[in-house]
Amino acid sequence: MKTSILTFLFSLFLMGIIAQNNVGINNPAPDPSATLDITATSMGLLPPRIADTNAISSPAEGLMVYDLDSHCMRYYNGSSWSECMGNIVSTATWDCGENIIDSRDGRSYSTVQIGTQCWMAENLNIGTMVDPGTGQTDNSVTEKFCYENDPSNCDTYGGLYQWGEIMEYVTTEGAKGICPDGWHIPTDAEFCTLENEVDAGIISCSRNGWEGSDAGGNLKITGTSHWLSPNTGATNSSGFAALGAGYYLVSNGFIDQTIVGYFQSSSETGGIYSVSRLLGGNHADISRLSTFKTSAQSVRCIKD
Repeated sequence: MKTSILTFLFSLFLMGIIAQNNVGINNPAPDPSATLDITATSMGLLPPRIADTNAISSPAEGLMVYDLDSHCMRYYNGSSWSECMGNIVSTATWDCGENIIDSRDGRSYSTVQIGTQCWMAENLNIGTMVDPGTGQTDNSVTEKFCYENDPSNCDTYGGLYQWGEIMEYVTTEGAKGICPDGWHIPTDAEFCTLENEVDAGIISCSRNGWEGSDAGGNLKITGTSHWLSPNTGATNSSGFAALGAGYYLVSNGFIDQTIVGYFQSSSETGGIYSVSRLLGGNHADISRLSTFKTSAQSVRCIKD
């Protein structure tokens, strides 16, 4: 009798171990290969839902969440978050003006059709923030500066990138660079097409300096939240929604947020210079200029 009681108690003990390591919910006989086996006919499993995976401090390798921003499942591989898993594939054709999802980090960007061109309507914000003292280097890691080393500035204004970094250290005009698949770094000629599409006059794009009458105003977002008053001529009639993100110079540090916006092109003018476009808070026109490749500026990608 004593032996039978001990055997019964031992059996209960073993069942407890099995229950802890092989749990069934609504399922009295969970599959032995599953730690957790859930049976349901009218409900699903709801994983943790995260609006920004970067908000998770020190994620464990293998951690899985549902990304509310990208609308997909993602996992952490020990060094970075995976690309989206399980995005619904639509049979509909994507049209410019719809958002795109950058599969590298799940970030969403609005787009806009301007004439024959399709542009991102937001500044690119991809990569790991680094201190300017460390710099952006050819190390197979996309790196960015955030104005005043504040990540929230990248969230609002996008990253600031040196020319070598945006080009991924090639010199081919029109290169994909750090843009998402299907997009590339605009050329000087493509910026010229944009300017002439939105300006009331004709811009030659053959010299450096301020040109046109209202191209800058028609490209700038309105109001004084992201541009210093008076934000001259701003209408954003193009939908380009340019921001006064400022820029970075090696010799001067971070400069002129809300006062100017510089946009990198993939075109060069010489060994240490590239071609950029400049918008100003007190300008309705636009400037083409040569800038040091080491200056860090905003990036807008254009559709291939």
